[in-house]
Amino acid sequence: MSTHDLYVKAPQEPLWQVPASGAARFSWEYDDGRDRLLALYQKGKDKQWDGATRIDWDLEVDPYDPLGTPDEAMTLYGTPHWAKMTDRDKGELRLHYTSWQFSQFLHGEQGAMVCAARIVESVPDLDAKFYSATQTMDEARHAEIYGRFLHEKLGMLYPVNGNLQALLGDTLRDSRWDMPYLGMQVLIEGLALAAFGMIRDTTDKPLPKQILAYVMQDEARHVAFGRMALRDYYRQLSDAELKEREEFVIEGCYLMRDRLRGVEVLENFGIPKKEAEQLSEESEFLHLFRKLLFSRIVPCVKDIGLWGERLQKAYVDMGVFDLGDSNLDLLMAQDEEIAEQLDKERFAAEEAARVAEVEGAIEAGASS
Repeated sequence: MSTHDLYVKAPQEPLWQVPASGAARFSWEYDDGRDRLLALYQKGKDKQWDGATRIDWDLEVDPYDPLGTPDEAMTLYGTPHWAKMTDRDKGELRLHYTSWQFSQFLHGEQGAMVCAARIVESVPDLDAKFYSATQTMDEARHAEIYGRFLHEKLGMLYPVNGNLQALLGDTLRDSRWDMPYLGMQVLIEGLALAAFGMIRDTTDKPLPKQILAYVMQDEARHVAFGRMALRDYYRQLSDAELKEREEFVIEGCYLMRDRLRGVEVLENFGIPKKEAEQLSEESEFLHLFRKLLFSRIVPCVKDIGLWGERLQKAYVDMGVFDLGDSNLDLLMAQDEEIAEQLDKERFAAEEAARVAEVEGAIEAGASS
């Protein structure tokens, strides 16, 4: 079945084209690079994996409760709309919300793939080109995995959210080579990582937990790459140049914050857009969710040296300023450990099943 047959609403543009800008840069220095980036490049090569085999696609998913989302986390919970809904309606709502979330993950991963390829083209340093090439492959794998989950397990997709598309367009149209780093590695990837982590840590469903944990293991490297490259580069910029980047971050963060409401889902259930926006703004769970989603972005922005007065005021306005002191390195280490632990548990279960099968065969042979 064509993807277009699964969209709840057809995308406005079947093929979105963003005019390329900026220069393709070649480096003729092949000898050495920065040790930290080359070590990350080696890790990127060592950690490649196949989404078709590492993930257990035989695991069943209930499309009407894909993530085990509690009633209290639903935007309509406690409203007159919720009181009128049947159990079937509530299951449909869970399906649509999960489809909307994972569709945005899918579109974001395609954007990350394009941005990583743009970094390979435009970044002046060969060590950064090397690592970005591994990231391009990572993002292709992530898009493949999210697409498969949506096609095979949910059977439903949502078009790209307008705010996400706007930030992707702004990132790709900018001719400065560092902007794909800032727009994608810091803002879009940082927000996605937090969203992935919140679902990974709260869902009791094994397939989405696997998908999110393994994707996050890769993304931890990507954010580290963006931090290294931008921290080094931004030390060289003037105050005026840093201010331009901070303005981009402020606008991008507001776009990302407003992307997270899922208004499209409520509209699909017959709720007018204005009311859907109001219900989303009044949701206590969504307020908490939106704040926690900036747990990866704010400390990263501060770490790379963008922490001017206007940016700080914007984060105060969003209620996320205090996240600037979060331990980003600890969060990234935990992301890697969780994925490795899932592998250990799965391999142990598979080994136990093989041992039981052999022992059963021996017993059957002895009794016959």
